[in-house]
Order: sequence, then C-alpha cells, then structure tokens
Amino acid sequence: MTSAGPLQAVSSEPGRDALSSTPPRRRVWRIFRSYPVISITLLLAIIFGAVAADLLAPYPATHGELRDRHAYPALLGGDSDHLLGADSVGRDIFSRLLYGARVSLLVAAGTILIAGSLGTFLGLISGWYGGWVDEAIMRLVDAMNAIPVVLLALVLAVALGPSFALLLAVLSLGQWPAFARQVRAETLSLKNRDYVQLARVAGASTGRILFRHILPGVFATVMVVATNQVGTVILAEAGLSFLGVGVPPPTPSLGGMISDGRLYLTDAWWISAFPGAVIALIVLSLVFIGDWLRDRLDPTLRQLD
Repeated sequence: MTSAGPLQAVSSEPGRDALSSTPPRRRVWRIFRSYPVISITLLLAIIFGAVAADLLAPYPATHGELRDRHAYPALLGGDSDHLLGADSVGRDIFSRLLYGARVSLLVAAGTILIAGSLGTFLGLISGWYGGWVDEAIMRLVDAMNAIPVVLLALVLAVALGPSFALLLAVLSLGQWPAFARQVRAETLSLKNRDYVQLARVAGASTGRILFRHILPGVFATVMVVATNQVGTVILAEAGLSFLGVGVPPPTPSLGGMISDGRLYLTDAWWISAFPGAVIALIVLSLVFIGDWLRDRLDPTLRQLD
C-alpha cells in the first residue's frame, strides 16, 4: 500500500478547474455583466471618430454644394457620395458629425476640468475649516444653483456675443456646485480619521493634509461626479447651441446641427436625427459607466461576484 505524496494529495486547484471548465459563452456573459463593455466601446468609438475627424471625414466640415442639398443618406439607399446625407446647404452630415462630436467633447472636457477643479478646491476648504467659511461657500453654492444657466447664457451672449470661452465659463459656473457639495461631505467624514489626526499631530501643514491625505480619499467621489456630469454638460451645450448662444457658426456642434435641421424635419429628418442619436449614445454610455464606477469605487455599493 502506497501513500500519496504532498503533490499527489492535492489533485487540482478548485478555482482553476472551475474557471477552465466554464464554457466560453458563460465567461463572455460574465464579462458583460461585470463591466459596461458596450458603453465603453461606443464611447471610445465616438471619441476616436472625433479625434481622427481630419482623417475620417470625407469632406471639410464647412464645405457644401447646393446641388447636394438634402441628399438622402447612402446608408439608407440614397446618394452614394454622402453616407448620412447632406443638410440644407449641401454639407455632408457624416463629416459634420465627426467635427461636431469633437467640439462637444472638448466643451465637456474643458467644463469638467474647470468645474471639477474649482468645486473640489472649495469643497475641501469648506469641509476642512467649517464655521463661517463653510457657511459662506454653501450659501454661494445655493445661489449658483438658483441661477438658471440658460438665462445667464442668453444674457451674456447678447451682451458679449457668443463664443467658445463664454460657453465654457457659463457651463463651468453651472457645474462646480455639484462637485463642491460632494467633496465637502467627504471631507467632513475624512478629517476625523486617525491618519489625518496623526498628520496634524506630526505638524503637517493644512495644505499638505488637504492635498496629500484628504484629496486621495475624495478622488473616487470626484471621478463618479465627473462621469455623471459629462452627460449633463453635453446636453446643456447642445441646448445652448440649439438656441444660438453656444458654439458660434460655422463651427459645427451637435446641438447646432439639430437646430439647423429643425425646419426640415418632414423632408430631411436626418439633419437633426443623426446628431440627436449621437448625443443620446454619448449620454447613455456615460450614465452606465458612471453607475459602474460608483458601484466599484464605493465600498458600500461594491458588488462582489
């Protein structure tokens, strides 16, 4: 009678056997359940198209031929020269979509960068100092939330004229309060943690504590808020461009393209439909990615497989 050695006693590793025995279809389904694969793929495709617009666009964004006016989309059996059709002055919709997505994404990125930086800084200051500093910043947040961004943009556009810088400023003013409130709440919780108290006892300066110890703790919250606010910014930019106070023409933007086609919805619906579909895809993708980030980064909501 022979006894099995240590290597023979353990015939296999259960986890590895279970993984290797899992059918490929089930493994793919598990990946799709655990990660927003479709949303990430769609968003990356749109970003790639916007970045590579100079290479992918068959026509310049402002080039138009009147003979191609309202050309039917080739994708639906129309003119082969225009994949997604042409607008009321013969400009290629597909080319303008690529350049318009670039402009809208640049506006969204710039707004989130400015609003996120300002809101995070004020939220850290408000939560750390408390007292009258906290009260003043929170009342400013309430005041900004009470100001209609669209009305403010209309007034400033009439006074100063529409411009890219004005659009960034107005959208940033409307978005930073969301960051400030969330970061303040996280700072109020983190400043009483042991590692922060130890840093204070060790003689660390306020700036070092805020940016070396507390800021990394609120970074996950900032990322989730930023992801959720990008969709709001894109919708706001589209609405302002639709009203004529966004990105000034002839620079294409998704909202401006929808506005260009509003008078031709019965005869040339594709002028407004395709940019509207791109906006919907961007916003929905960001919403799903933001929900996934919230579940992954928040310990109380993290889902374990």
